[in-house]
Amino acid sequence: MIEGWRGEALNLAEDSANEIHSDKVAKQFGFRGGLVPGVTISAYLIHPAVTTWGLDFLHRGYAHVRVSAPLYDGEPFAVDILEQSDSSYRAEITQADKISATAEVSLPELAPAAPTRRGDPVGDRSHKPTKATRAAFEQLKSDGCLAFRYRWREKNNEPYVQDIDAIPGLLRANGDGYANMNFLLGITNWVLSANAHMNPWMHLETKSQNYRAVAEGTSLIAEIIIADLTEKKGHEFVDAQINLFDEEDDTCVCAIELRAIYRLRGA
Repeated sequence: MIEGWRGEALNLAEDSANEIHSDKVAKQFGFRGGLVPGVTISAYLIHPAVTTWGLDFLHRGYAHVRVSAPLYDGEPFAVDILEQSDSSYRAEITQADKISATAEVSLPELAPAAPTRRGDPVGDRSHKPTKATRAAFEQLKSDGCLAFRYRWREKNNEPYVQDIDAIPGLLRANGDGYANMNFLLGITNWVLSANAHMNPWMHLETKSQNYRAVAEGTSLIAEIIIADLTEKKGHEFVDAQINLFDEEDDTCVCAIELRAIYRLRGA
């Protein structure tokens, strides 16, 4: 039985460079306050997969999450399982009775073939990204993006929910300390913004395929390509494919498709 859960949302990005997570800027765009990151909402929806399937999900699980409305810091949320089978479920997350996001999550018997590393040049933290415009993204789509390096250290990553005891033991230092989906999906935000400076912007949707659990201390290389650029109702969208590789052996640990609004209407 796959069970839903309850918790209090936590906005870890209030002081980030993406000011949609701050009260001041979020309110300028009609929100009640700073938005809890989309990757955190996704982690909440994927939580039942980790608690039910454990390490198997970290090795081969799949999730498709669509964010449609915000969660706000410190307020209770509910993840409800709408449909389920032995190897899949469909869920939604609500706050104040409003649906914030939906997810289809599954545990395939075998993961699809894993991507291979291209060997994109790896940027360093001194790199100054170009401003995110349609022309800039078209250039990145044509010429390619820089890869970036990220290291999973459980002790240096804050809990992504108010009650740390709600985090599965598999993901905590006093358990196995494997990387959680808030961190892995968060890399998509970091590597995209490292190539093109966006502020404010919104993470909307991810499709993620796990290939291997990420152990404490693992150095990851994130390679990214810009797949598509679109406009709808004044918002500018970017679709990107991000593959995460263990730097030690070039094994793909997770492949993620991201959709985001890089320029909000009126920005």
